[in-house]
Amino acid sequence: MKRAPILILLLFLAQIVVAQNSAQYAILIKGGHVIDPKNKINELMDVAIDKEGKIAALAKNIDSKTAVRVVDAKGLYVTPGIIDMHTHNFAGTEPDKYLRNSYYANQPDGFSFRVGVTTVVDAGSAGWRNFEKFKDQTIDRSRTRVLSFLNIVGEGMAGGSIEQDNADMDARLSADMALKHKDHIVGFKVAHYNKPDWVPIDRAIEAGKIAGNIPVIVDFGGSGLSLEELTMKKFRAGDIYTHTFGGGGKEREAITDPQTGKLRPFVFEARQRGVIWDVGHGAASFSFTHAIPATKAGFFPDVISTDHHGGSMNSAMKDILNVMNKFLTLGMQIPDIINSVTWKPAQVINREQLGNLSIGSEGDVTVLRIRKGKFGVFDQMGQRLEGKQRFECEVTIKGGRVFYDLNGLTDPLPKVAGGLPSL
Repeated sequence: MKRAPILILLLFLAQIVVAQNSAQYAILIKGGHVIDPKNKINELMDVAIDKEGKIAALAKNIDSKTAVRVVDAKGLYVTPGIIDMHTHNFAGTEPDKYLRNSYYANQPDGFSFRVGVTTVVDAGSAGWRNFEKFKDQTIDRSRTRVLSFLNIVGEGMAGGSIEQDNADMDARLSADMALKHKDHIVGFKVAHYNKPDWVPIDRAIEAGKIAGNIPVIVDFGGSGLSLEELTMKKFRAGDIYTHTFGGGGKEREAITDPQTGKLRPFVFEARQRGVIWDVGHGAASFSFTHAIPATKAGFFPDVISTDHHGGSMNSAMKDILNVMNKFLTLGMQIPDIINSVTWKPAQVINREQLGNLSIGSEGDVTVLRIRKGKFGVFDQMGQRLEGKQRFECEVTIKGGRVFYDLNGLTDPLPKVAGGLPSL
């Protein structure tokens, strides 16, 4: 008689295994408002992910019984997995090396999934000399998808005089490393250069051409050179200016006129040339002094990103959702905000299998709540705006695997500690 309960349990478990094996989909996100800018979807739909971790179906009403697991997204927004196109993730143990193999950079997994991010793009922490160490330490060991802009300085973003060394800015060696690791390197980075010449930008653009015409992202500060010349003459279509809403001092020009406070006309002209304007908020590279007049003039960013590192994550920046909330408060429309963190960055970095919910694309999905209430956002200068709504992350799925679930909306929930297991 004692064997009967065991037999019943085994039969029950066998039925579960059979049901899982016969299910058509691995995960079904059901009842949510889908925003997929690539495919111009902005309506209630269900999204299914297959057992290979790819988007398998979008339809009005997919039967829950066809999936092993179901995410209840009723009343929530369902979007492609968020791409944060400007982060610093070359974490290590070298002191006084700024963002290269240092204590100041962040391992991505602790800061990505909980805010809906499935892909980060490191913005030049490593150069050609140490990219493979970065790949071994971070890229190959992270559950977050980690891509990279390669610093034109061979030693990477190690700060000080290292980033001023023209002799270490080798276009050919940088391009060779990008071609060797084309699955991970998406372009080149120039940053923190304070000499009044165009050497690093010219060499980064040369490297981009050699490596297959991939983009350059520029943090343009300290040199006193012309922002208009950079974006209207130096840049190719597809090159990226980051820290768009920062600057204003003698060393870094702002997008607003210091005399009138209005948006400078060439900014729209540069966009028409194909220049990409990225937020790159950072610890001190975003100011409402520039963002308010720019957005009032109808100028919103192409890409919203964080410049996430040890100095920005607890300041006015915090995380990608907080930066998105700032533009929500400034009047940017929700579909445009979603586009700026999904499909647009995917296009910019030439990874069009990401950032969308097309059939066959990567099964990366973010489920967001827009909470109504009274909320404040502020910049590093202490200027505060008050908004009535904000984004919050409920569920993050990458490659068909649930990595984050704030309120237990996934059925069935996992029964193990240490992260949500694959199916």
